[in-house]
Amino acid sequence: MDTATIAGNTAWVLTAVIAVALMLPGLALFYGGMVSRKTAMNMMLMVFGSFCVVGVLWIAFGYSAVFGNSIGGLGLLGNPLEFAGLGQLLTAPDDAALPPLALAALHLMFAGLTAGIVAGAAADRMKFGAWLAFAGIWASLVYFPVAHWVFAFDSADGSVRGGWIANTLGAIDYAGSTAIHVNSGVAALALALVLGKRRTWPVQPKAHSLPLTLLGVGLLFTGWIGFDGSGLGAADNNAAVAVFNTVAATCAGVVVWLLVEKIRDGHPTTLGASSGAIAALVAITPSCGAVTPLAALAIGGAAGAVCYFAVALKYKLGFDDALDVTALHFIGGVVGGLLIGILSTPEAPSGGAGLLYGGGFELLGRQALAILAVFAYTFSVTWVIAKVLDLTMGIRVAAPVEAKGLDISLHAENAYENGEDKAHAPRGHAEQLHHLVGQAAVEEKPAPTAR
Repeated sequence: MDTATIAGNTAWVLTAVIAVALMLPGLALFYGGMVSRKTAMNMMLMVFGSFCVVGVLWIAFGYSAVFGNSIGGLGLLGNPLEFAGLGQLLTAPDDAALPPLALAALHLMFAGLTAGIVAGAAADRMKFGAWLAFAGIWASLVYFPVAHWVFAFDSADGSVRGGWIANTLGAIDYAGSTAIHVNSGVAALALALVLGKRRTWPVQPKAHSLPLTLLGVGLLFTGWIGFDGSGLGAADNNAAVAVFNTVAATCAGVVVWLLVEKIRDGHPTTLGASSGAIAALVAITPSCGAVTPLAALAIGGAAGAVCYFAVALKYKLGFDDALDVTALHFIGGVVGGLLIGILSTPEAPSGGAGLLYGGGFELLGRQALAILAVFAYTFSVTWVIAKVLDLTMGIRVAAPVEAKGLDISLHAENAYENGEDKAHAPRGHAEQLHHLVGQAAVEEKPAPTAR
């Protein structure tokens, strides 16, 4: 590969890193706007805090566990010590198509955001310290292995073995929905079951700021373009196809969700449009490089309709996934993953032939097997992690804390000031002096004369 091509690809991937970084405030705003004002900062901090915890682990051993040579050649986990600390990646090999740390930075974003997605299921009721512990353990035992299955490909000479889904099974997942969205959606379900229902169940606290939620969706949409477009690490026609299909599916998802909402509920809503966008983005993530633009519209529209009805499942089945992570990410990922087996065209970058293009049921079967395997592994391990943490350190806040709100109880701060929130202990000598002078003035002020 010539120098100019490598430079162009590197510039595109580093630009994608910046775009994907916007998904961090996007996810924080999306979730923060949907919860009550009493837990808005806690929700945002759960997203931001878990991102940083996973980022540290990614550097320590996570990159190696995902992209290292598969232990025993089984395709289950990369060698976590092969690139521990990432010092070996400071110099790029002569035959590298990209600087290794560019890829490492992009996937650090993926890993940290995936943990943050799970946080939506635990809104309003999980201890912050327990959440950070859960995020670190979950990334180590669940995300890193599953990401190895999906993202790690065998080397051309066969000296490095990758994950079993990407290589042995040969399922199509252009930008990693199986590792990110199916994975996080299933984990959200398991965590919600261990946490139990909120005290107000089945009544949901009202979303305190839909403008923040919509702003968050806009940032997520921007980052998602870089997320999907960087799937193969090259600035070429493949990236253009993925970007265009991502935009097309999002438009269809919003339109269909609003239409269904109008028919079923009598009015289209901002929260519905936001949810439709996320459902479509999740569904197109695995298929953006596998289908035509018309098929992208079909996938986005299907996700908007299916995920709308999936939201109601938590009430029928009795689990409190607070911000509908399971409905949007797991179900959306299933829709997108399975429709590859029907709509994938050989002319697209991924090159697979779905049922409508003469491929039979083989590709559909591979897609289903990949999803079922991730569901089984992620649900069981996540449930055990949450249960062990619950039995040891406890993962749920006390009832009075939940009633008062996690912001003031756990973090001694609120997203918005009100009359009660303005009172605080004075800090520093100058503020103490000002406080005392103010108090003295109040005490010496004569009482008002009655009229």
